[in-house]
Amino acid sequence: MPERKTLDRAKRDKQAGKAPSTQAGEFVREEIEHVREGKHGVRSTKQAIAIGLSKARRAGVKVGTSKQASAETKRRAQQDSHAAHDSHAKSGTRAKAATQALKKESATPASRPALSRNAKKTASQRTAADRSAAARKAAATKGAAGRSAAAKKAARTRAANRQAAGGQPHAGH
Repeated sequence: MPERKTLDRAKRDKQAGKAPSTQAGEFVREEIEHVREGKHGVRSTKQAIAIGLSKARRAGVKVGTSKQASAETKRRAQQDSHAAHDSHAKSGTRAKAATQALKKESATPASRPALSRNAKKTASQRTAADRSAAARKAAATKGAAGRSAAAKKAARTRAANRQAAGGQPHAGH
């Protein structure tokens, strides 16, 4: 069962008109926190993300599946979405068994390096045009103040990188 604060954050995201993937991100973040806290482990980073997405669907977030997803994954996703509107009691025995199985797994897949590897690998599978379009959309939904803050941060990063590279001023300016 997701924590109250996670449900509240997802609800706030929905009211702000954010994408279902953003709303689902709150549940994925919670799952990664649980693994890091030692509540249970996971076999892979993908499993932690899958558990988070499943929780999101069961909480009523309309998250789709990828085009490449297997028939089994799509069936599970549909099952989770139906469970959001189905008020049957959850099996305590089954929930306990799932937690016990996860307790035997590792916390390493939720580490910073593991998440970074996963993000890089996922990004590399997207086309440059797709990544560019996502960045453009992000900039457009940020708002003027957000864009200004991002530009200032980028300038600071560039300056720090130049300094680290030996203090060479940029040739173009």
